[in-house]
Amino acid sequence: MELRVLQYFLAVAREQSIVRAAKSLNLSQPTLSTQIKHMEEELGKQLLVRGSKGTRKVTLTDEGMILRKRAEEILDLVKKAESEIALSDNVIIGDVYIGAGETDGVRLLARTAARLREDYPGIHYRISSGNASFVTERLDKGLIDFGIVFGTPDLKKYEALKLPINDVWGVLMTKDAPLAQKKYITPEDLSDKPLLISQEQSDGGEVMQWMHCGRSSLNIVASYNLLFNASLLVEEGLGYAVCFDRIINTSGNSRLCFRPLSPRLEVPMNVIWKKYQVFSKPAEKFLQTLRESLAEQICI
Repeated sequence: MELRVLQYFLAVAREQSIVRAAKSLNLSQPTLSTQIKHMEEELGKQLLVRGSKGTRKVTLTDEGMILRKRAEEILDLVKKAESEIALSDNVIIGDVYIGAGETDGVRLLARTAARLREDYPGIHYRISSGNASFVTERLDKGLIDFGIVFGTPDLKKYEALKLPINDVWGVLMTKDAPLAQKKYITPEDLSDKPLLISQEQSDGGEVMQWMHCGRSSLNIVASYNLLFNASLLVEEGLGYAVCFDRIINTSGNSRLCFRPLSPRLEVPMNVIWKKYQVFSKPAEKFLQTLRESLAEQICI
């Protein structure tokens, strides 16, 4: 399967029309149709459902949707490799790819980037946000250089650099909520409250273990992937969000406040990368500077 044909397929998926895709690619419609047909024959699967002559709209089959995702990943990886090779001389210019969940720990990476900016303005950063599974999946596929993950990483697969801070679990709520009068939140406090819990935690993470109960015994009114969206639901009175501290601003005129859990629940953070990783020069310089910054903090 050629990269060129993958690009053709993605154009058809994007335009939802062979006619429009052919025009965007400067190809004739018969040529593009033939290329897609050959791809389907090569894979032994139908990738597109062709609409009637009146609409000419095409939709992806289940196999087509799988190929679209993989084709995007393949072409992203090719672009990354081309960029790194083209910039592999002594000039440090290029992209550093980082994957992370929602955490205040990203500030440490931001400070490193800012420190590098003056001497290496040609380094740019591409940040992907997602949970631990998302981050490690992209690391394994070579789509990112570094990931920030919570807890203890798999040291058989990854190198790790522990960050000098832990994320603290607690509850985000409105300042006029009944539990806002408390300094700490216990499992008993949450037993009968409407809760918003992250999708990853609701499947049995450390928060559920801290509560000493199963999902079915809690009043979980919503699950979330991005805390900012959950904070809007909290602000509108839907319930209490169990989350990390220092992600949502609760100072000043904010209607929200945060209370830590008791017993206290903290999670260590690590920057990880694949073992035996060959870095681009920008990624190598970023890691070197991050190590130096963390060493200075330890000395202080």
